[in-house]
Amino acid sequence: MWDKIFDGFLTHLMHVGDFRLTFPDGTTRRYGDGTGKPISVTLHDPTLPRKIIMSPDMAVGEAYMDARLTIENDDLSGFLELAIRNVGMQGDPWFRKPLALGRHMMRYLQQFNPVGRSRANVAHHYDLSGELYDLFLDADRQYSCAYFSRPDMTLEEAQAAKKHHIAGKLLIEPGMKVLDIGCGWGGMGLTLARDYGAEVTGVTLSTEQYNMANRRAEEAGLADRCKFELMDYRDVKGQFDRIVSVGMFEHVGIPHYEEYFRNVRELLKDDGIALIHTIGRSDPPGTTSPWILKYIFPGGYCPALSEAMRPIENQDLFATDVEVWRLHYAETLRHWHDRFMANIDRARELYDERFCRMWRYYLIACEMTFRHNRQVVFQFQLTKQQDAVPLTRDYLYCPDEKDGKDEKDDLRHAAE
Repeated sequence: MWDKIFDGFLTHLMHVGDFRLTFPDGTTRRYGDGTGKPISVTLHDPTLPRKIIMSPDMAVGEAYMDARLTIENDDLSGFLELAIRNVGMQGDPWFRKPLALGRHMMRYLQQFNPVGRSRANVAHHYDLSGELYDLFLDADRQYSCAYFSRPDMTLEEAQAAKKHHIAGKLLIEPGMKVLDIGCGWGGMGLTLARDYGAEVTGVTLSTEQYNMANRRAEEAGLADRCKFELMDYRDVKGQFDRIVSVGMFEHVGIPHYEEYFRNVRELLKDDGIALIHTIGRSDPPGTTSPWILKYIFPGGYCPALSEAMRPIENQDLFATDVEVWRLHYAETLRHWHDRFMANIDRARELYDERFCRMWRYYLIACEMTFRHNRQVVFQFQLTKQQDAVPLTRDYLYCPDEKDGKDEKDDLRHAAE
């Protein structure tokens, strides 16, 4: 019975491409319109058709991790590109809609992230071996979307361009007090302190990030102007000229959006500027992949624009600039995947084969979601006063905008 239902599911889903599936009983069927490179998948577990019908993301991800689902030539990129492209075009068949509705109703509970749960969620991902991140990130350990202002940029150049683009939107001046919410390993804060003369306080819930960020500040001679704290953003006191948050809002959770932007407003001086950089979706509100929630980012969610804007409006903040980055993150993830694969033998030494298959699945699935299923990045520039920033974007693109020189400086300082 489940094989027949699964066959109907794939017939509905696979409208483009050449997809060949070998069922656990050895039967092979073809789906799609026969165009493009053939993708051949074999299921080795007779329970998989039922599991995939009930929860495709979870079942396919786990089956790949455990090698209960194998792909000819291990072409995971080709398989996920074909699957995600078709999902984006077709959506769920009618018999899966009740299950999708149930997931939507559960999302508030899944994203309820009080301080203790937030700390555990962060530790799940960011307190992995520090060496793991060295295998695929740039030298500055920027673990967020890079900005490819030129298509031929290296990953290091694009990450430096991202930081300077954000600094431009913040209109940083020497001596300004800056709060970095979710400071990562310190790269953004160190750049603002070193290149712009800011006095930076960064906060993180990751012990690994906290230790490395402070060590980097000491080594760079910036410890007097760049300090990092192991604390929740909800516990920060005082007021700041500027607030920056890059790649942290995805971990906040819908039940806490009002609280988050209320804190931004209370911590921002009257003439201050905040810049919030987050992954989002260019379609209506949805849910997070169950596989991503379990294995990669527990408690995480990437909002629709409508979901982020309502709490901003409710907190009486001006959205003085909203920028949407489209394929920048797809390119970033491609670089990360290529670097990870170049170092996969070391990754196996740190963890095991199952972890490597999980991490590769994560990087490729995310890349293909940005390419084919309406995932984007939002940058919100927020103020309390509508005249706190210039009336046009000309200040961001003037000829003396920090670019090549500062990118090279970033690379040199990171290497040091």
